[in-house]
Formats: sequence, structure tokens, C-alpha cells
Amino acid sequence: MSDVSPRVWAPSAETVELVLPGDAGTEARIGMSRSVGSWWVAETSLPHGTDYAFAVDGGDPRPDPRSRWQPHGVHGPSRALDVDRFGWTDDGWIGRDARGAVTYELHVGTFTPEGTFAAAIGRLDHLVELGVDLVELMPVAAFNGAHGWGYDGVSLFAVHEPYGGPHGLQSFVDAAHARGVAVCLDVVHNHLGPSGNYLGTFGPYFTDAHQTPWGAAVNLDDDGAREVRRWICDSALQWFRDFHVDALRLDAVHALVDGSPRHLLAQLADEVARLAAGLGRPLSLIAESDLNDPVSVTPTARGGWGMTAQWADDVHHAIHALVTGERHGYYVDFGSPEVLRIALTGAFVHDGAWSTFRGRPWGRPVPAGTDGHRFVVFASDHDQVGNRALGDRPSERLDTGALAAEAALVLLSPFTPMLFMGEEWGARTRWQYFTDHPEPELARAVREGRQAEFGDHGWAALYGSEVTVPDPQSPATFADSRLDWSEPADPEHGRLQDWYRQLIALHRSVADLGSGDLAATSVRFRADEALAAHEAGGAGVPWRGWIVVHRGAARVVVNLSEGDRTVPVTLTGPVDVRASWAGCTVTPPGPDSSEATVVLPGRSVAVLA
Repeated sequence: MSDVSPRVWAPSAETVELVLPGDAGTEARIGMSRSVGSWWVAETSLPHGTDYAFAVDGGDPRPDPRSRWQPHGVHGPSRALDVDRFGWTDDGWIGRDARGAVTYELHVGTFTPEGTFAAAIGRLDHLVELGVDLVELMPVAAFNGAHGWGYDGVSLFAVHEPYGGPHGLQSFVDAAHARGVAVCLDVVHNHLGPSGNYLGTFGPYFTDAHQTPWGAAVNLDDDGAREVRRWICDSALQWFRDFHVDALRLDAVHALVDGSPRHLLAQLADEVARLAAGLGRPLSLIAESDLNDPVSVTPTARGGWGMTAQWADDVHHAIHALVTGERHGYYVDFGSPEVLRIALTGAFVHDGAWSTFRGRPWGRPVPAGTDGHRFVVFASDHDQVGNRALGDRPSERLDTGALAAEAALVLLSPFTPMLFMGEEWGARTRWQYFTDHPEPELARAVREGRQAEFGDHGWAALYGSEVTVPDPQSPATFADSRLDWSEPADPEHGRLQDWYRQLIALHRSVADLGSGDLAATSVRFRADEALAAHEAGGAGVPWRGWIVVHRGAARVVVNLSEGDRTVPVTLTGPVDVRASWAGCTVTPPGPDSSEATVVLPGRSVAVLA
């Protein structure tokens, strides 16, 4: 165990004081000395559990920009943390690469009624039984208020106290590893939340040289950027080293504006690679990027950013628009089986092609030979559910046959599949946008902004102009977003959950279905005759017809029509029906043919391997 040596970077400060809060509002102030690189140090050490803050030029006490513990909230003092006090039991854990891992995204605050790490541990066995390899926690960095999505965090090193604080996260990771499940942490480096951000008091953490959707950009290439980059990289490394996490999902990296010779992500990738070599286990970095640019997963030695993987939203859009018929907003270029073919064989639909939503060509193609497992895909995630006007899931609008088809297209694709909590049983609970800002002006701004987004994103075409967007600040909006763990006991929900288990087992056991070989993937399809003249069914109309996804020698056969369909399936050898949602019959090829026929009921899917 070790004490904490207080130090803080404040390049423009004339004085910095260490503030130690006392009883009845009293405080002690200890002068700090300027050291190398404009770091200020105090000639003392703080035992574990000691509250402290820093005051710059005689100002109010502010939390440590590198605080690891904020038990009094983001406006209160920091608390010294000895991370080595936790008794780890995962010495035998060898790690898990994120590529190809069945991933499960969850929000700690709504995953269970209690909304804590401790309660989430109690549900880990459910994930093990499902077949999950990697659980991805939405951001847990300290943020203002008791509950929220976590993307407005203001302390990159600290863990949100209502979830269980730093030791709660360590306990969760240790418990996951004991069950053979890896842990990914969603982290936000591109902006900070609007409340509790005191970084400007200390130094140039932001720059007006670049603007992002959240205002001035994080300073990655202006004066003082070296220490800001160090602040980000050190925060990332601590999650791997001190909290034993296996992967980081990096939020919206396209908003990390960096004009320096070496991109921040390349720096981070190389530092994480060195740490992985030292720890002797794989560590993964997964980027969320809107750029559709394979530079994200190109090795740093070849001029890329060196990410292990990146999210591929185009695959979601292609599946969702095809099955639902939604064409508003960014779905405008999606919805046809041909677009689905492009997505399933190349990850990016906008690969230099025209993007109607953006009004210009967008993206670059994925180079031949790229491992498909470098792209994370999903039928639902926190954005695609929570950023809908009502937070409604696909299960609220689709029949179970369509949900089964979505699951098969994702889990048996050549990519890394991800589920969103509750998706596996077709949860009917909505997952909405919720906040808990105590400041009245900020609360009002969030309400008004959310209502304005309703019009901007074209949701009126789907919900109608009279729909009321849930108030993000209402406690009911948060409460209604919690999972209902009684649902899986319902036969229909249970049937869907069993289907997910079957598909995940096939992803693991059948080499062709778990492969990331994009070149071994192809797609055939045929629309129902009534829709033949309008391949995608027209704007707002779900596509109806059959689709066959070839995965090496395996076949995923989907019938989105209402009635039985006879589907010709080309085979390269004998196959068995490995899973079927509603039953099917297979007539093998004749002696002079390689084409079998599969008869599928309406709204169903079968897997041949």
C-alpha cells in the first residue's frame, strides 16, 4: 500500500495550494512548489481516504484533474486512492482479444434495479449462459448527478460513486474474469460534460483552434498539448493496469481533432501495445468513428491509428432499414438487399460513395484482406435505441421472426457481433435519454435541446408530429429505462433468448460462421413478386423476400416474406440444418446439381452448416 503524492499541472498559475477540508467547513491550505514542466508538488503525502483539492492563484478549491475518486460528486474534493488495496483473484486470467468476441453492451445504472456494479455482478452468470465473451460497460467516469448515460463525464480517472466507485469497478472486473468474461470500458476523450469541468482553471486542456459539436476541442496539437495528450493516455493506461480491464471503446474519435504529425490514437495504440507486452495479455482499443475510413484499424507502422477494431454503423443501418422500412434521417441510403450485400461484404456502405444525408461523397473502401473481426456490428446499441425520439427498441415494432432474422444476420456475420442489454430476450422496456442535472438552467437546456432534436432528425415521419419526447430530467424517464428481469420467464421472450444462445454457440463452434474472412462472404436475394418493381419496398415499407448469406460452406437463409418460400441454395458439400427459427425442409441437390432447395415458413430463418 502506498500514500498519494499530490501534484498538479498548472502552467500559467502564479500559486497553487493543496487544500485539505476540515470539520465544520474549515480547511487547511498548504503552498505547493513549481517543479519541472510546470508541475506543482506538495511536500507531503496523503494516506488512502484523505480528501483534498487544489486552489489556483488563491481561488476556490477544485478537484484534481487526475482524481481517481470523487465520493462527494464532481464539484467536491477528490479523495486519495490506493488502488493496490483491492485483493485481486484473477492471476490466472490470460485475457481476451476483442476481435471476434461476442460482446454485450450494458449501462450499469439501468442493467439492474439497483444500478450498481455489485448488482451487475449478480447477473454475470446470465451472460455466461448466453455465451458472451466480452461485456462492454457504458461510461463510468464521474459525472454530475446520480444517473445519466455517462457521456458527460468530467473526470477521466475517477469512477462514478453511485455505481460503487473505484473498488466497485475492480470487483466487477475481478468477478467477470472469474467467469471467463472479459471487460471493455467505454471512455470519452473528445469532450467533457457541461457541469463539473474545472480543467480550464489549471491549464490549456481545450483549444479554440478547433471546434467540435461540444464546443472548443480538447487540445491535442496547440500550446500545452503534450501534457493534455499525456493526461488522456495515462487515464487509458490506468484502466488496463490498475483496473485490469481488457479493452477500451473510444467514443467518437472523429471529434479528436489532431493536426500534429502523430495522431493521438496512434500514440495511444503504441503505448497500449507496450503495456500489453509487459502484462502478458491482449489489450484492445475499439474506436467509434463516423469517418468510414480504414485508417482507424491500419497499423501504426503503416501510418494508421492502430486500433484493434472500430464500430461499423453502416451494417446496423443496412439491417435495420431493410427489416423496418425506416428511411428517415441517416437511413435514407439504406434499406435494399443490395445495400445489405455491400455492408456484409465490405463493412462500409459509404466507402467513397455519395452520402445523401451528408450531402457529399463519404468514406473509403476497406482494403482486401482486412479481417472482418476488426469491425463491431449490432442490431441495437445505446445510440440506435436511446437516440430515437421515444427510446423504443426494435422489439416494440417488429415480430419475433424479424428479430430472429436480425440476430442471425449480426451474430453469424464476418464481423465482431455486439448485443445491447435485453436484446437477447426482445426486451419491451424502452431505453431513453435521461439526465440528472441539479442546475435549473442546464436542466432546461437539456429538455429544450432534446425536443429540438426531434424535429431535426425527422422523427415526426415515424412517430407523428404530436408525439411528446420524454423529459430527460424526469425520474420516470430513468426508471422506465431499467431492464425488466421478469421478462425472460415469458415463453415468447424465452424462445428468443434460446435462439440467441443457439446462434452464439454456432458462432463459436462452426469455423465458417465465426470467420472474419470477408472474401468468403457473399449474399443472394430475391424480392417477392409484388415488390419486384421496387426492390427496397419503397420508402417506409419493409423489404419482403428471401436472402441467403454465404459464409464459406455455411449458409444463413432468411425469409422476410409473410408466407412460405422455396429458396434455392447453392451448396459445396453435405450440410445439416444447425438452427431453425420456425422449422424448414431441405431437399438435397440432385446428382448433377449443387443447388438444394430450402422451404422456409414466413418470417423465419435457418442456418445450414
